[in-house]
Amino acid sequence: MKLRIAAFAAMALCGAAAMAADYDTYGGWTRLHGRKTGFFHTEQIDGRWWLVTPAGNVFLSKGVDHVNYAPESDSAPKAPSDTAAWAETATGQLHRWGFNTAGAWSAAELYTTGIAYTPIVDIAAAVARDVWLKGLVVDYFSPEFREAADRAASLTCAPHARDPWLLGYFTDNELRWGNDWRGKASLLESYLKMPSSSPGHARAVALLKEPGRDASVLTDEDKSAFLELVAAEYARVSSDAIRRHDSNHLILGCRFASYAGDAVMRGVGPHFDVISFHSYSPNAPIDRLELIHKLTGKPTMVTEFSFKAVDSGLPNTKGAAKPVATQADRAQGFAAYVEALAALPSCVGFHWFEYRDEPAEGRRLDGENSNYGVVKIDFTPWNVLTGRMTGVNARMESLHAASK
Repeated sequence: MKLRIAAFAAMALCGAAAMAADYDTYGGWTRLHGRKTGFFHTEQIDGRWWLVTPAGNVFLSKGVDHVNYAPESDSAPKAPSDTAAWAETATGQLHRWGFNTAGAWSAAELYTTGIAYTPIVDIAAAVARDVWLKGLVVDYFSPEFREAADRAASLTCAPHARDPWLLGYFTDNELRWGNDWRGKASLLESYLKMPSSSPGHARAVALLKEPGRDASVLTDEDKSAFLELVAAEYARVSSDAIRRHDSNHLILGCRFASYAGDAVMRGVGPHFDVISFHSYSPNAPIDRLELIHKLTGKPTMVTEFSFKAVDSGLPNTKGAAKPVATQADRAQGFAAYVEALAALPSCVGFHWFEYRDEPAEGRRLDGENSNYGVVKIDFTPWNVLTGRMTGVNARMESLHAASK
């Protein structure tokens, strides 16, 4: 591991070269300027949405998720003995490949290495552990949720409130908003099954008592109307809690696992600064992102996407997306995907999932065993992929500036 860390250190020296004259210290593009506020913010310039760095230069968030050293199975290589050195060299790698953001799930050691970072506050998860993994439904109207939101924001946001390197916060990860792989019930049906004394149950009953509704028959209109109320309450309480403890940074949304519906978008739109969305489709979800922007008026980011290849030797049997044949196919998939995003005026970034391959026997969390990494399980880079990423990432700002 020491030899590997030394090799990474050499790569980190090369990383500085990737931050060329066209980029500021944060990775912002110096050919186009926004307001200089001292923190990252969003801004619409000449009809295109951008993030803007603390120095006032436009910024597309080109990120990698789960930049981490922790082993995900008992047989995976263990963590390096010097995690601070690992963090410095991993940041150097990302810079060398043209990335400027450590995405969700990244190690805290990266926060002081000179790369923008994006913590998850885990607001709903402060009420119910593994809420996203199990698809649990939280009563967002309850005092318990408001207290949990404030507690989570105090813990995660207050310590970083003055850090210019913090890009923004995700409120939660992949919450369930209705019928998906974790459950079939609508949120209206779920809330009606809550204890009759709960605020959420009372709110659902009140909706069904409105003129023109028949409480004995739940219609799609009823479900949609309640879903919008729930989404708005979740987003409002979460955002208010974050801003009580940190009024300087962006709220990047709750990392939608898939399209949650028009009602949810209308509900969260007034409260989030960016709408973050996941899509493992082979093509960038342009139509969906355009709809999200139309409904919310906010810029969008794809905060999980990836391609995995058969020639990696990994099983690739668990985890999103169908495998492609080769590493060259992965590289081509990345290039076509992000170039399409850059041509979308409302899109301000993309985060590849993930930094390191998953173990062949499956990660402890859920058994995923796929070739998602930019590096192998032993931290060796996938050079065909990262080489293509380097060239493509260097063109992103120019493509976005020319988008229509």
